[in-house]
Amino acid sequence: MTPAEYFKWEAQQEQRYEYLDGEVYAMAGGSLAHADIVLNFAMALKSQLRGSGYRVLSSGCKLGISEDGLFTYPDVSVTCDDRDKSATQFTQHPKLIIEVLSPSTEAYDRGGKFALYRQLESLEEYVLVGSETQTVEVFRRMADGSWAFLPDEMGDVRLESVDVTVTISAIYDDLVL
Repeated sequence: MTPAEYFKWEAQQEQRYEYLDGEVYAMAGGSLAHADIVLNFAMALKSQLRGSGYRVLSSGCKLGISEDGLFTYPDVSVTCDDRDKSATQFTQHPKLIIEVLSPSTEAYDRGGKFALYRQLESLEEYVLVGSETQTVEVFRRMADGSWAFLPDEMGDVRLESVDVTVTISAIYDDLVL
């Protein structure tokens, strides 16, 4: 399937699909905790970035690694690129991507998907959030292009890419894991 065929086909589907190398993959349904974490994190970012020129996008917004794919649905992404502000089908220039881990997708989010996301020159931070335990892992692109893992200290989560700090309590607000 070509990207154009994928966009046309997916628009007629009831569920969302990721696109990689001409193949489509159904998106797994998330738990209620997963949905709450996505909403909490997106709301915390949105409230702090309001009026700053940043665009906070949630899991219903498609991201393209290139014009030819991978096309995926990150749980939360943040962009300030003018090209993304006028995009209609998908964004391509996020500074920050957040994925909430599910047992069925954790290995892919940590491995293959992160490898694909690292191809995005604009990406400065990648955050993995636990949905079964309160864990937040931040990976940050360093000046030399390498990626550094910043250990979870279970306090504030500092996101330098967007100059925001989010507390663990805000991410897991109203959740019992």
